[in-house]
Amino acid sequence: MTPFAIAGVQMYVNALQSNVDGMIHRLDILMARFPWTQMVLFSELAPFGPLDRFALPPENETIERFQEAARKHHVWLVPGSMFLKDPEDGRVYNTSLVINPEGEVIRRYAKMFPFRPYEAGIAAGTDFCVFDVPDVGRFGLSICYDIWFPETTRQLTSQGVEVLLHPVLTGTTDRDAELAIARATAAQFQCYIFDVNGLGAGGVGKSCVVDPTSMILHQSAGQEDMFPIEIDLDMVRRQRETGMKGLGQVLKSFRDRSTDFSVYDRSSGTDAYLQTLGPLEIPHKGSRAGLHVDVPAQRVPEALAYKGHDAPMGFAPEPLPNPTAGAATEPEETEASGAPAAAMPNPPVRPGVLTGTEETSSG
Repeated sequence: MTPFAIAGVQMYVNALQSNVDGMIHRLDILMARFPWTQMVLFSELAPFGPLDRFALPPENETIERFQEAARKHHVWLVPGSMFLKDPEDGRVYNTSLVINPEGEVIRRYAKMFPFRPYEAGIAAGTDFCVFDVPDVGRFGLSICYDIWFPETTRQLTSQGVEVLLHPVLTGTTDRDAELAIARATAAQFQCYIFDVNGLGAGGVGKSCVVDPTSMILHQSAGQEDMFPIEIDLDMVRRQRETGMKGLGQVLKSFRDRSTDFSVYDRSSGTDAYLQTLGPLEIPHKGSRAGLHVDVPAQRVPEALAYKGHDAPMGFAPEPLPNPTAGAATEPEETEASGAPAAAMPNPPVRPGVLTGTEETSSG
């Protein structure tokens, strides 16, 4: 067994003022209550909220405070993410830091898939984040919308990542879909997922921890939550060798694949359909985007036989031509086969039969 204790912190995030003091205060409480915690993860943009007007330079006092907090408690710390501005080109990146127990920033990761078109003006990162915890295992980091693109997790797990740290800021109606993606990702790539959301301006909560079998080890509700979970990385290694519950060995199957995917070659033309889609933009009121596609008429299932002819199962045949169509014909006179049936008058109804008030006798 290779145990390691990771705690997520789901906290209220203010959009108009710093949350750094609150984060450090909660870290102090967490470590006082659960001193066996070895790594702590906060939600996306927890320090300053979702407004990029609060972007900071790459080196700043806030980072130094987080370094000091990690050193104080001797824990690995991922303080969510924050907007950092490149001093050379002015681009703003949504950036996470990985701080080791000695207080050193060992990795910086810029979100690869900003939530466009809503996160307009945020630059996309291009480098993956992989780091090792000595004598424990290999960890990877992705931010929120990144997980919707399985290629990102494929790249990380192909490099040996066993635990995916996933800070998110989801305050929209697609949170349930995101939770489903977290579970599917854990099973597809046979890894642990720590998915930490915020509250208030930081999201709708529902943080979760998923194991490599897609089992939910913990799911928060809509209130503040601190959840230390001890995981076992040997479970990841065993499952990658023998399959989930002794079944699918998906990483090996991908390794031994007999085909490559031309869709990833932008010059192949395989993605021609994608080029027919409209621009990446926020829908406007009354939009009819996507409704211009002509849909072929659907054949309606009918009876098996039609006008005395056999028909394929579930579909009516084309109607047969009528050779007499348009020709006037005299109706044939037919001989009556017998006297018409006498009209049968309605039988009289005795009073009380319909109303249930008729008196009856037994004699």
